[in-house]
Amino acid sequence: MSSTSSKPQSCFHCNENVPLGIELCVTINNKKQPMCCIGCQAVAQTIVDNNLTQYYQVRTEPAQKGADLIPPQLKAAQQQKNKLLDEDVLQNEFIYQDKDSKEAILTVEGISCAACAWLIEMQLSKLKGIDQITVNATTQRATIKWQDDQVKLSEILNAIDHIGYQALPFKANELEQRNKVISKRFIKRLGISGILMMQIMMIAVGLYFGAFSDMAEYNIVYLRWVSFILAIPIATYGAFPFYMGAITALKLKRLSMDVPVSIAIILAFSASAWATVTQQGEVYFESVSMFTFLLLIGKFLEFRARSHAAQVSANLLKLMPMTATKLSSNEDSFEFRVTNKENIEQKEELVAAKLLVKGDLVIVKPGETIPADGVIVDGNSQVNEAMLSGEQLPLNKNINDDVFAGTINGDGNLTVKVKQSSSQSFLSQLIRLSEQSQAHKPKLARFSDKVAQYFVAVILMTAIGTALYWQQHLPEEAFWITLSVLVATCPCALSLATPTALTCATTRLNRDGIMIKSSHVMETIPKINTFAFDKTGTLTTSDFTIDKIDVLLTDDTYNKTNILAIAAALESHSEHPLAKPFNQYRNFKMNAINVKVHSGKGVSGLIDNKQFHIGKPSWLLDSFTSVQKKDEQLINASCVLVYDNTLIGAFYLKDKIRDDAKALMTKLNENNQTLMLSGDSQNACKKVAKSLSIPHCYGGLSATDKMTKLKNLQKEQNATVAMIGDGVNDSPVFGAAHVSIAMGCGSDIAKSGADVILLNNQLSSISTLHYIAVKTRRIIFQNYLWAFGYNGIVLPLAVAGFITPYMAVIGMSASSILVITNSLRLLKK
Repeated sequence: MSSTSSKPQSCFHCNENVPLGIELCVTINNKKQPMCCIGCQAVAQTIVDNNLTQYYQVRTEPAQKGADLIPPQLKAAQQQKNKLLDEDVLQNEFIYQDKDSKEAILTVEGISCAACAWLIEMQLSKLKGIDQITVNATTQRATIKWQDDQVKLSEILNAIDHIGYQALPFKANELEQRNKVISKRFIKRLGISGILMMQIMMIAVGLYFGAFSDMAEYNIVYLRWVSFILAIPIATYGAFPFYMGAITALKLKRLSMDVPVSIAIILAFSASAWATVTQQGEVYFESVSMFTFLLLIGKFLEFRARSHAAQVSANLLKLMPMTATKLSSNEDSFEFRVTNKENIEQKEELVAAKLLVKGDLVIVKPGETIPADGVIVDGNSQVNEAMLSGEQLPLNKNINDDVFAGTINGDGNLTVKVKQSSSQSFLSQLIRLSEQSQAHKPKLARFSDKVAQYFVAVILMTAIGTALYWQQHLPEEAFWITLSVLVATCPCALSLATPTALTCATTRLNRDGIMIKSSHVMETIPKINTFAFDKTGTLTTSDFTIDKIDVLLTDDTYNKTNILAIAAALESHSEHPLAKPFNQYRNFKMNAINVKVHSGKGVSGLIDNKQFHIGKPSWLLDSFTSVQKKDEQLINASCVLVYDNTLIGAFYLKDKIRDDAKALMTKLNENNQTLMLSGDSQNACKKVAKSLSIPHCYGGLSATDKMTKLKNLQKEQNATVAMIGDGVNDSPVFGAAHVSIAMGCGSDIAKSGADVILLNNQLSSISTLHYIAVKTRRIIFQNYLWAFGYNGIVLPLAVAGFITPYMAVIGMSASSILVITNSLRLLKK
């Protein structure tokens, strides 16, 4: 009898050893592959059945172990837990509802490379009802949009589980924890590499001086072997991220800066190791260690800058309070509470803030954080909105003013009526917008990546040519000259030129209360030559007051009190700034039904079975009354009230011009064309235009008229236009502009199609945006100039043999640090 021993097989899916007695396999690309368990077998078979075997060709790390090893009871419990996430109460915390579709950001555990992201996208795209799926391998997050009537969230999570990954709703603290883990890994690599590098450098100094003082041969051999042993952790553990980056790029058939870096480290270390073993030639362990250490510093600085920028919006979730003081009473009617609150027995109840729904009343005491977006129904105070706008000075808030979740109440008691659940809050919308903007690479960044790829190819070809030439003319120096070419011309600075500048610029703008939503903004803003402004809520504060009321009916049926109450009942259904001053005249015994909001025109509805219209004179005077537009006074009214083809009242409102509008217009008029596009009357527009020195003024325009005007400008004058509006009824004109900028912090603004949101509500931010965009373009140009200039000078010197590997390391690292330092200037004010 003979005994045989064989090496245990490795599972093709997760790379763990296959236990003895297990004979499981899956046919992948016409070849049977061993599996260690039924879990890996099930996951691998799922990948094969869905024609996704390309995953195994492009992955850079083994997959997670299959989930089917989990006992059936625990697996059923996990599926039941996923099922609970279908409940509306739980989804309110992290789901964004848009008509029939839902959108969520998920944290996906187990993603190790781009292939994992590709696999998840391909698998989920096969599910019926999935509208959009994007997976970011870097952040390990997936943004998913789906039709809830066709597929449930639990089914999506189970589908992700089924292919070996685990997904949960995204939480800001999880992002922070992940960044902390990565940061600790970086620091550990830096620490080990740095300490060992210092020891190797000390030995290198000894070897250097020993060459001039006839050091004994056995001492030289001893010091070289010590350097070799100390350099092993640096060349393996320290440089591991570069190797993985190079392998990933090559498997995806791309060239990245990690490729020449990895080749240089491996060649330099291998050659030095060979010189140590054979005791022939020179060793460059100090160059390898310094090269790796300085590269790790650059990579760590880039990671810190990127993670800081990515957390700007995500960390806002931490500002949300866990609990809220909900006000309840024996009556459910909000109107009854307001008008008879002194007769109601009110009760304060501590509830989870995420459970608040539209219509709830909450008490916000001094110093507390406001738990949800809402409107103040009782009390007044100062509220700090620095987390939204960057403005540290608190704002005065009174009845009917909007407040936002995460902002901090000052010294007064406030009663707030909740306008929307936490998932619909402005904070949640900011996070979604941030995710969307990070999902798109600007043209400048794509150009940088493309140039870097071609440049890497040029470097590799040049290095090969250099090696062949010097091998024929100076064989003993050919290797080190070739190594110098690889190291000195590494395109690190080129790869960092754009992303570091854009990251710093975005961080600076966020800090100043300016949020960039679209990726093209930074490159388009410097090209703008025409600025178009809405009037109400943009050039003016939209804090309207009723200046004058004309009662136009001759009989005694209507008086000022009566028509104000009718107007307030209708306008309570509108979010237009002109509707706000009517709120204080609301009589809750008078309610409007069958209300219809006519975009850009006005509101109509039934009150006591009578049909009323309120809105622009240009809309109502011709269409719904016998009065023709002859009375100049009526045409200049802010709005008129009509009943049964009879004009019964006219309202004249006044608004305040923003304090910083004049200074902005003076600056813009120096080199740009400015104009006003407003739905307000021409007379009111002319007054504001004259005050602000705006040369072109167009009033009485609908949203469609504004869009047409903008398109004509673009066609006839070849104008590059930025449209600045308040985000209400401005979607068409925002879509027509090259760059659209929305004012203020209202939720309607976040839902609009704006490219930029001025969270600080200040017009002066447009100058800041333009200044930063121009400065960013200039700094990117400087970075490219330096990167190309440096490589253009150093490449021929390296090829000619005038640069040693040591000098190449210093030059390349200094080049990268210079680019990063130059970009950091954008953070300074």
